[in-house]
Amino acid sequence: MATSTACKISPICRLSRTLPFNRHIFILHQENVSYCGSRATFLGNIYRYSSNRTNILATNRSVILVKHSCNFSTTATCLKQRRTHDDKKRGLVPLSLQAQKMQNKADMKVIKVWRNMSVLQLADAMNKDLDHVFEVMIYVDNSADYDEPWKCIDNLKVIQEIVKKSGMRCMIASEPTSHTTHKEIKDAEKRPPPKLRDCVPRHPVVTIMGHVDHGKTTLLDSLRHTRVVDGEFGGITQHIGAFEVCLDSGEMITFLDTPGHAAFTAMRSRGAHVTDIVVLVVAADDGVMEQTKESIRLANEAKVPVIVAINKVDKPEADIERTKSMLIAQGLVLEEVGGDVQSVPVSALKGTGLQELIDTINTQAALLDLKADSKGLVEATVIESKTDPYRGKLSTAIIQRGTLRKGSYLVAGTAWAKVRSMFDDQGRPIQQAPPSTPVEIVGWKELPSAGDEILEVETERRAHEVTQLRQSRKEVEKLKEDYVVIQQKVEEHLKEYKVQLEEKKRMGRMRYKIRGMRPRAAEEKSSQPKLSIIIKGDVDGSVEALLDVLDSYQSSNCTLDLIHYGVGPITESDIKLAEPFNAIVYAFNVGVMQPNVRQLAKSHKVQIREHNIIYRLFDDLRGELEKLLPPTEVEEVIGEANVLQEFIVTEGKHKLPVAGCRCVKGILKKNALFRLVREEDPIFEGRVASMKHLKSEVDTVKKDVECGIRLDSPTIQFQPGDTLVCYEMKQVPQTIDWDPGF
Repeated sequence: MATSTACKISPICRLSRTLPFNRHIFILHQENVSYCGSRATFLGNIYRYSSNRTNILATNRSVILVKHSCNFSTTATCLKQRRTHDDKKRGLVPLSLQAQKMQNKADMKVIKVWRNMSVLQLADAMNKDLDHVFEVMIYVDNSADYDEPWKCIDNLKVIQEIVKKSGMRCMIASEPTSHTTHKEIKDAEKRPPPKLRDCVPRHPVVTIMGHVDHGKTTLLDSLRHTRVVDGEFGGITQHIGAFEVCLDSGEMITFLDTPGHAAFTAMRSRGAHVTDIVVLVVAADDGVMEQTKESIRLANEAKVPVIVAINKVDKPEADIERTKSMLIAQGLVLEEVGGDVQSVPVSALKGTGLQELIDTINTQAALLDLKADSKGLVEATVIESKTDPYRGKLSTAIIQRGTLRKGSYLVAGTAWAKVRSMFDDQGRPIQQAPPSTPVEIVGWKELPSAGDEILEVETERRAHEVTQLRQSRKEVEKLKEDYVVIQQKVEEHLKEYKVQLEEKKRMGRMRYKIRGMRPRAAEEKSSQPKLSIIIKGDVDGSVEALLDVLDSYQSSNCTLDLIHYGVGPITESDIKLAEPFNAIVYAFNVGVMQPNVRQLAKSHKVQIREHNIIYRLFDDLRGELEKLLPPTEVEEVIGEANVLQEFIVTEGKHKLPVAGCRCVKGILKKNALFRLVREEDPIFEGRVASMKHLKSEVDTVKKDVECGIRLDSPTIQFQPGDTLVCYEMKQVPQTIDWDPGF
């Protein structure tokens, strides 16, 4: 069979060389093609043809010939790649398409898969990141449910399709045991203290603390030139706020405003432990109050310096010297008496003494020589966290080390985040946050708890490892606690069993069985009233404060059952959860409720109580508890009478004693109850059989009127000097024996 050496190709052929295989027609000249039987050779490649079909010839290079009335088509058997000059020298034979496919399949990476492997395990097996797996799953059917890294893929076909579309082959194997896949994972920890040469100066973090309504927020407003206090419900601060203030001198100070209400102890504690300086605000007219003492204690525990701001000095009843004496009595040794605690008289409302307070803060910060390492992995503390209906889960944090940037991976407790965006205290987006900066972080997968330590990790995989390790440790701790409870119950059971065994030996087997048999008792339902509630708050700190107050509930009159609590607005799932328990949903400062949620609550008859002030919420809760309590009977004395003499009257064959009395207090009613008291000891309690004035039966006797009274009991003997007390039993509502502390 001869081989052609040249062929002229038309321009349409040159334009179509790059198009897909076996789809485009190339017009070629009929010369330079040789034939042998049913085959033709063109440029060294062999093709089959048919003379009774259309004149088409197809190749693996998208080349099609037109030869009179002959049709040429390729097959997998005959279609081979032309050998090059080097291949001929080395004696290599071209592979067919089928052989090439087999060779490519053999070169694919084989990975082991098993049913119920998680998305993260699949990514590890393919040595790919999670983004790659989730991107491939877009093109795989029935994979929409596996949208989290820890979710297990129970459909084996989905796993096979993901591996196939990733250019790999899979081999089904059994799930590896723990000892074969065990990998030592270490928890994320703080870095060692930085070297002094690596540190740069930073501005101070100052916490404003003090008693409620002593002017803390007003003082901060005067420094920031804002009016935050006007927007606070009830005129009290109920959240911890972080603000970065640029003073008129250009210096920066980060302020933390803590609540002064008794319910927010945990917030004040967090503020004291993340700060450099505590500014204790004390009203000159009130002096040292309960939360003032607590703030002093928290500052001493955190070992931070204290600056006292004696506020409201412009009031006529202000007494600065008395306030200083009260502070000294609490252990704060002021400079006036040779101590190191500075005190500054100020008026937050009129702006008096603010510059002196700022100078005092700057002087204290200069003495502390505040510096931090602005490089490396970030370390921070969660000040507050909440769920935003538009931005998702977010937290407010104070950066303590390193510089936070977008795209960083953070862990806090059992929550982790990839920082999608950051905002300052004014809500403006920022690209980075150096030390001492308050920043709002968006991108948390789970909501971190207020007070948690934030640590930056290198990769997303590392963040998953740390959170899973911490979650497993929590489960182990819970198992240990459960084990202790189980052991206590086992010991109690063994103790009872030993007593029963001794009793059995003493009485004999048959007698013990007969004595021990008893009918099955029906379960006794508790007759004690119960109130079920659900708590929803705007931020984690608010929910924490509410739960702290609820923990103090110890009333034996009514059971308080907390069904669920959480951060964020009320959702439809909260309503559906409350319905079977007949629970009341309490919402604290969660904002405007969605109309569909309110309509669902109305249709399911679920009560929703919205409050913006914490003590009003607990007043409402106390009222609901008291509604469930049964009314109590209270004795109400309506009159008293002194026995002057006893008379014996005859009715038929019976001689009955009658007391001759004079009403000395109130009125006497015949249908009321009477108590006969002799020398402060009650002799009789009950009703009267007859009450007469002169000879007439009467229903009431007024004060200073004499009457005759015969009791129901004919055996009671009267003596002069006895007292008859007339009283009624009235039902009054009970009050719950629970004091939230405010």
